[in-house]
Amino acid sequence: MTKAWNRSDWRSRPRVQMPDYPDQAALNAVEAQIERMPPLVFAGEARKLKRALGDVAAGRAFLLQGGDCAESFAEFSADNIRDTFKVLLQMAIVLTWGAKLPVVKVGRMAGQFAKPRSAGTEVIGGVELPSYRGDIINGFDFTADARVPDPARMLQAYTQAAASLNLLRAFSTGGFADMHRVQSWISGFTQEDEAKRYREVATRIQDAMDFMGAAGVTSDTVHAMSAVDFYTSHEALLLEYEEALCRIDSTSGLPVAGSGHMIWIGDRTRQPDGAHVEFCRGVQNPIGLKCGPSLTSDDLKKLIARLNPENEAGRLTLIARFGAGKVGDNLPRLIRAVEEEGATVVWTCDPMHGNTIKSATGYKTRPFDSVLREVREFFAVHKAEGTIPGGVHFEMTGKDVTECTGGVRAVTDEDLSDRYHTACDPRLNASQSLELAFLVAEELQDRRAMQKAAGM
Repeated sequence: MTKAWNRSDWRSRPRVQMPDYPDQAALNAVEAQIERMPPLVFAGEARKLKRALGDVAAGRAFLLQGGDCAESFAEFSADNIRDTFKVLLQMAIVLTWGAKLPVVKVGRMAGQFAKPRSAGTEVIGGVELPSYRGDIINGFDFTADARVPDPARMLQAYTQAAASLNLLRAFSTGGFADMHRVQSWISGFTQEDEAKRYREVATRIQDAMDFMGAAGVTSDTVHAMSAVDFYTSHEALLLEYEEALCRIDSTSGLPVAGSGHMIWIGDRTRQPDGAHVEFCRGVQNPIGLKCGPSLTSDDLKKLIARLNPENEAGRLTLIARFGAGKVGDNLPRLIRAVEEEGATVVWTCDPMHGNTIKSATGYKTRPFDSVLREVREFFAVHKAEGTIPGGVHFEMTGKDVTECTGGVRAVTDEDLSDRYHTACDPRLNASQSLELAFLVAEELQDRRAMQKAAGM
């Protein structure tokens, strides 16, 4: 797959959604400095994730991917990392119960610093400036100086990602992820009156854990009860940063993206002959590909051939993002294109990006009901096509923000201004994220019941 490929080949391809740095010498110096730094993740970890995603593709596991829309330098803290990780653990246990399958846990963390934008500039109060493209590129403040792309920001992003990974690894293996602790958090959520409809599920999970404890399966006797495998992912948008962190795996001799375990190509950067596809095709990591309504069946076939020519299980995850009410018009034709190619892929649902609206109060938001509707449509299409709905992909946070409307705690348009903290797109808060996990678990239960009835 990587024959005749060099990590810098992307530079000769058409590039989109990337900044033009005004100081080339400064950019060169930063790239050279990052090249000397250790990779953030290691080849063995990426291979392990690929094997796990191979199980997802075969229906033997389920993928949960979630985290920030765009990580912020200003909001970086141990508490924020802990809170998001905590919610993902709770969601994973609920989904494990619903699917009766292992859940592969992947965070949009420790690298999600760059964001594509629909326009190159924005206008506020009659002033036009370059768009904010994420903290790794330029500043959020609406000033001319802040919006100039600054390569030094890559160094801060690297440092923050390294610190985040250090803490995530500690949380994953140091006792914080103990299943009994996570179950107590879930029980706390369902004790609230608004969430009582989910109390029966939480009780069943607790009963199962009590039974295992009585049988001697505890955190002291089984390592898997107290530790989890947790992986990181981000959109590989800023290719100067990605190239600088690309390394040769000493075991296989093949190139690996050292910036994150899984990287994905966005809906705006998936041109088959473009720079982003060219870079991603050469690294050994699992690759995600966002699939929006404008993706044609022919282009999907070309992308599959470029990104996974050996049809390796777990290599390619197709992240469907259409919008509620549009899944049935788009997903079936893409599923059929994949089936025609005989391709092995993971199908996962991103119900966030197609459901962004402007509220009556002027805030960009996402209605919880629309998010849930798209998930249900995703499952319904896969049921009709006889294919595997492999996972879900959410923009969410462990913080108690008010950015998406709806949910059991009923965030309204009028509430959005209370704690609207995102620098880019609206995120589900902790309560909405966990509620969505319960509702997805119901879909997984229904799928499992259908398979059982069919003798599968």
